Amino acid sequence: MKITNANRHQAPEIAPLIMAAMNHECCQNFAGANHSLEEFEQVMTQLVGMDNSQYSYQNTLVALDDKGRVAGICVGYDGARLHELREAFIKLARDTFHIDYSSMDDETTAGEFYIDSVAVRPDCRHQGIATALMKETLHKASEKGFRRVGLLVDKGNPKAEQLYTSLGFIYHNDTFWGGHPMKHLQYITNFDF
Repeated sequence: MKITNANRHQAPEIAPLIMAAMNHECCQNFAGANHSLEEFEQVMTQLVGMDNSQYSYQNTLVALDDKGRVAGICVGYDGARLHELREAFIKLARDTFHIDYSSMDDETTAGEFYIDSVAVRPDCRHQGIATALMKETLHKASEKGFRRVGLLVDKGNPKAEQLYTSLGFIYHNDTFWGGHPMKHLQYITNFDF
């Protein structure tokens, strides 16, 4: 397994993994009742291929399997840039789904490196890929000078929460995102990786 920065051409492989991290119920909620998950995936693929989007390939680390295919992803960015990076999603959602998400709640803040999405292909799970991606993302955040790394975990996903707490993330507060009650976890350290 090799962990590296994503490339634009990997967008079709990355988008479904981001959707898996969001969960399909949440994706359908964003697409609305009149649109399909396939349409949402097309929007996500466009967003991954953009330079200035929260889901951009530029914000994504990928784990590649022995055939060079994307086995897992971790998307993360400076929380201070959330509004700027979210604009692409707001525009595409408005144009495609005719829904305005400009008043959506913030999932991160300035001063926090935010891990937006972590996912591993089903056939590659239980091989330590998510842990390796998370550790590399923590290292990346450290190199950028961040002391706090945050993420949201669905309260209905205790396995994911267990992974994050095993890496040193601690409970920060409760929040609500994408129609689900979430926990905001943070990693605060001097980054001794």
